[in-house]
Amino acid sequence: MIIHTMKTTTFNEVDFEQWKEAALQSLKGKPLESLITKTLEGIDLQPLYTLEDVEKRTHTARSPKKDLGWIVAQETYATNGEQLLAGLKESIARGNEALVFDGNKAVQWEEASLFELSQLMTKYPVFIKNMDVNNPILDAFESVPVSERSLVKGAISVSECTLSKGFSNLRTSGADLWIAHHKGADAVTELALALAQAANYADKQENFNNAAEDFFVHFAIDTHFFMEIAKLRAFRILWTAFCTAYKVVEAPYVPILTTTSLRSYSKLDPYVNLLRAGNEVFSAVLGGADVITVHPHDVLTGPSESSVRFARNIQLVIKEETQVDKVIDAAGGSYFIETLTSELVDKAWALFLEIEADGGYEIYVQNVQLEKLLDKRRDQVAKGIKSLIGTNVYAELANTDYADWNGIAIEGRLAEPFENLRTKYGEKQPHTVLVTFGELNDFKPRADFVGGFLATGGIRSEWSPAFNDAQTAIDWLANEKPDYAIVCATPTLTASVMEQMLKKLPDNLILDAAGKYDAAITQQWLNAGLNGFVFSGQDKVQKLQEIHSKWTGGDMR
Repeated sequence: MIIHTMKTTTFNEVDFEQWKEAALQSLKGKPLESLITKTLEGIDLQPLYTLEDVEKRTHTARSPKKDLGWIVAQETYATNGEQLLAGLKESIARGNEALVFDGNKAVQWEEASLFELSQLMTKYPVFIKNMDVNNPILDAFESVPVSERSLVKGAISVSECTLSKGFSNLRTSGADLWIAHHKGADAVTELALALAQAANYADKQENFNNAAEDFFVHFAIDTHFFMEIAKLRAFRILWTAFCTAYKVVEAPYVPILTTTSLRSYSKLDPYVNLLRAGNEVFSAVLGGADVITVHPHDVLTGPSESSVRFARNIQLVIKEETQVDKVIDAAGGSYFIETLTSELVDKAWALFLEIEADGGYEIYVQNVQLEKLLDKRRDQVAKGIKSLIGTNVYAELANTDYADWNGIAIEGRLAEPFENLRTKYGEKQPHTVLVTFGELNDFKPRADFVGGFLATGGIRSEWSPAFNDAQTAIDWLANEKPDYAIVCATPTLTASVMEQMLKKLPDNLILDAAGKYDAAITQQWLNAGLNGFVFSGQDKVQKLQEIHSKWTGGDMR
């Protein structure tokens, strides 16, 4: 096709009904509804969004940001002030744009280092979180000359902290969703709790309009790419509505601070955390974040010099390669994102009103709602509904550092149950074999699945020769003396050998079958001595714990 032909080529207009017809043909009998994805937020994600969906929305959030771009705010890790200052200077020289401090990381300070830090505070934005009011780093603010205190910008989250006068551009009150996020909150709940915290703050102020100038919000950004974009955009709309409720005509701009979530981070195959972080950063950028902090991929076990550099460079690469910081509202106009944003606004506002009616933020976080949401997430990971690459799927059986780093405190990570299993089976594990029957194409799909299933718990397995009858398999098992075996074959082949195998099963052998069978056959085999089954959609954590318990507890049959 020559260039002239390309320029003059046109396409026939296709309407939604034609698309549905083509989609149904490709589904080969499945309903169109099978393409709908249900989220924990109670939102149905459609396979296709059109202009009609956007026209139905009741909210809009175009050009939500005050300025283009965002602040690259990377943490520096050190044990004393001198090391931290040296690291800060190097980090800033290499692209970092802010001073970020986390109170979970203990740092020993001397007066000279605090004074030098106070000088840096007037040149770069300061962001402090998880900090106790007695932390010595706060003394650096007192060292800033009164005439220069207006130069100090940023936001600090320190309970019961009262700074001296003059820090007019430093925000000291905010809604921090970090803990709620890691306790299980979904996007709707985070947004509602952000408003509930804002309401708690507003009710204590004599003049909310003036007090709002001191407010900020801090979100953790998870791996659900489009949901996280919509979450940040939805907050802008909700904040405007919130201010209207307090009779503020023009809502003060509230900076959105973001940090990559640790909820999906894993100690297993930690380099996958790099991919998670990149995904989270880009969604924060497109969502309109003002400040972004990226955790190193090995932060759970202790960051290294290279991992700190990688974390910083994720932001720099996105900024330089995509040029997205030159675009006003890059996500605006997407039918999907606009519709999702509107749905989040409606649901979050309704939940916010419900929280307020029930007593407000403090009452809500004391009940078990967040725990229920976390249980749902863990259940999805355990059953493989949600994938954690390298953890509950495609697990690599390699030596892993499971030691926790004391510089970070986090609860609710979804990978923890699998990490605990890997620790258990890493100490000692059963000799495990996959007993195969028939031709390669008869057993390979199930053997591959079972091998991957077991690997998520750290169990190494080996394949038997391919057998054609039960007796040969029984003789082989008697000779090999494994602790645990799984029959891998087609349903027909499995049914043809199972009865005989169970009659002559070697003592102290735990035997499972790959696949899911009808209730009658299942009960018949279990009554005959089969331990259980391994199948898709099964709770992997529960099954792997059961295997370990039976193997170590002596309850073999």
